Amino acid sequence: MVVLSSSIARSVSLAGGVGQGTVIRVAIVADIRLYREGLARILERQPNISVVATAATSDGSLAPLSQLAPDLILIDMAMPDSLAAIRRVAVAAPGAKVVSLSVREGEDHGDVLASAEAGATAYVPREASLEDLVAVIECAVRGEAVCSPRVAGALLRRIAALATHGRSDRVQAHLTSREREIMGLIDEGLSNKEIAKRLRIEVATVKNHVHNILEKLQVHRRGEAVARVRGGLPRRAAGSDTAC
Repeated sequence: MVVLSSSIARSVSLAGGVGQGTVIRVAIVADIRLYREGLARILERQPNISVVATAATSDGSLAPLSQLAPDLILIDMAMPDSLAAIRRVAVAAPGAKVVSLSVREGEDHGDVLASAEAGATAYVPREASLEDLVAVIECAVRGEAVCSPRVAGALLRRIAALATHGRSDRVQAHLTSREREIMGLIDEGLSNKEIAKRLRIEVATVKNHVHNILEKLQVHRRGEAVARVRGGLPRRAAGSDTAC
């Protein structure tokens, strides 16, 4: 259930979009009532923030959020279904920024990355103060993010990894199932003879498959084919020779 804030009338009358001198319309999603209501009261003391609603994901649909048109939605990451909640609010209120609350900043930044992949545009760590929270809210509605250099680096590495994985999937889509199987064995370092023995086929057949793989991937050699599938090598220049 979505609970409307007592300040809803005030915030609706000011609705005109952030950046036009209006307050920031905020919704809070947390499964602990005391936490979300307490946070709402604290944020309501800020002159540029209006809490338009609070909700617990366990209460059911978040669809009413779309009618309230919040600028930003805070989601408590301590909830068991917090990542699913981020995805749900992205559907319920697609125009709102999503900020994850109480995020653990571990060495691998796993929680930060997970919330970002789910759809959060910013996060507030567990150790953050009220001033930090307000700063994140203000930055988020401007399309900015507040994070440490380490987190920024982790996010960029994750984006690069996802891009590489996507390229690998697209490259392998051009190969037959047998060619993908042989590519896997080439990646393991097996020779043509070893591949033939493993698959119980003729060496000449393996060579033919390898030739086709190199042609499809537009590379010179077996090692280059592996790199191409992994997403780290461009296509060869036209007219180059192919080696099996």
